Amino acid sequence: MTSFQIRPISPAEHDALGEVSIRSYLEDGLLLGGLDDPYAPNLRDVALRAASATVLVAVDGDTGAILGGVTLAFHGSTMAQLAGPGEAEIRMLAVDPGAQGRGVGSALAVACVERARTEEGTKRVVLCSQQAMTTAHRLYARLGFERAPELDWYPLPEVLLWGFRLDL
Repeated sequence: MTSFQIRPISPAEHDALGEVSIRSYLEDGLLLGGLDDPYAPNLRDVALRAASATVLVAVDGDTGAILGGVTLAFHGSTMAQLAGPGEAEIRMLAVDPGAQGRGVGSALAVACVERARTEEGTKRVVLCSQQAMTTAHRLYARLGFERAPELDWYPLPEVLLWGFRLDL
């Protein structure tokens, strides 16, 4: 098993992370409309994410391949959907299906929490997750996140997103 590194994304890696994100969400059945799902363009447009938020990637130590990525948005960012004053928001955490089970998702989430702790005035990390993302829910619980039903919301009538929070 190869090692991996978590670091900020470079512009040359935007397309690769966009494709990893699409593969991850498709394989997990999270894009209800398949490639035509209205959320698919958001997953692909990593340049837009990186313009107003921090995008981190997990990179294979041997091959340099993108194994996964995540977006961390602070309050005021156009990428923040839930984050209020003093909060950071984890969004679009995705791991390539072939790299799942290696701790990539956990390492990306931990890196977000650590980065949020270094941002002055940040007191909480929030995120939302589809109900079906039970593996992710277990990961968040291991990191200390708690369900926050007051953050639940519907981006589409048939999709309920559950809110989670971690006080720093």
